[in-house]
Amino acid sequence: MGRVFVASLMAVAALMPSPAAAQGTGKQAAPIPRMAGGKPNFTGVWAGPAFTHIVGPNDTDAPHITGFDRNKMPPLLPGVESIFRQPNNGDLRHDDPTALCLPDGHPREALAPYATQIVQTPEMVVILYEYMHFFRVIPIDKPHPDDVELTFMGDAVAKWDGDALVIDTIGLKSWPISASNQWHSDALHTIERLRHIDATTVSYEITIDDPKIFTKPWSQEFQMKLHPTWRLLEQVCEENNRCEAGKCIDSDVQKGK
Repeated sequence: MGRVFVASLMAVAALMPSPAAAQGTGKQAAPIPRMAGGKPNFTGVWAGPAFTHIVGPNDTDAPHITGFDRNKMPPLLPGVESIFRQPNNGDLRHDDPTALCLPDGHPREALAPYATQIVQTPEMVVILYEYMHFFRVIPIDKPHPDDVELTFMGDAVAKWDGDALVIDTIGLKSWPISASNQWHSDALHTIERLRHIDATTVSYEITIDDPKIFTKPWSQEFQMKLHPTWRLLEQVCEENNRCEAGKCIDSDVQKGK
């Protein structure tokens, strides 16, 4: 009787779905991609935080304007309210620099609703942004130089923390932190953590450390989705700019409606 009972249990177990199938996938999840040395590989074209990630037919995804959640921000330092929240003053260089084809800068660039391509080697990570064709060449396991100049994208270096790629950026000009009238200072220091959730999904967590604005550092997590069929397209702000200086006109398609 004992052998029959054990055999029956084994037969039932053989019919039970795997954990992945139990979740409705019907097959085992694909492993995360890795480099030859074993480190996770983030190479590919991604839809970043500014997408809904409801991937549809033909490898499509839906972009949307994304900003930082004010509820995740700590209190401001005393006396900096007017520096952090700067109301429009009629000067587009201040009110919305991108309307004049000026850079959006880091970290706002990461929240732009355009594709992002990552090219990874053992020594560096290169991030190519479709919007305004900005790029970041980020060495791995190298220190920041001693003479960092303030720029729109800052100076970035990376390291590994287990399977997470950690990108440390300093040297940023005071500029809008996102598509809003909220500004960061020239002391902003960001830490980005990229970590695979599965083979085609990455957790993108960014920590904002601005000692001239906030009482303490704070973080927000987003997701990125791999799109195998996507490629970066040429995007030139100055060409066919229908919203030059903030004055928008209809496109030819819109005029024909």
